[in-house]
Amino acid sequence: MNSFFNALRSSPIKRAPGGWFGGIASGIALKFGWRVGFVRLGVLLSFLLPFIGIPLYIVLWILLPKTDGTIALEQLVGNRR
Repeated sequence: MNSFFNALRSSPIKRAPGGWFGGIASGIALKFGWRVGFVRLGVLLSFLLPFIGIPLYIVLWILLPKTDGTIALEQLVGNRR
């Protein structure tokens, strides 16, 4: 499992601090140099797509590391041991 989480930590997109709901849009905007408001609008529009927008956002929230390297899934799995 450690190799899986280390691979996730090497992702070029990180959940940015100061984000609204998990920092996903902020992290994407930071990586590509886009305005965070436009990315948030795109995320909100993706929520209109049934079975894609919200589930994808939740998966990204669980799998993408924060800028400090912590991963939500790793914390969930670690708490069960």
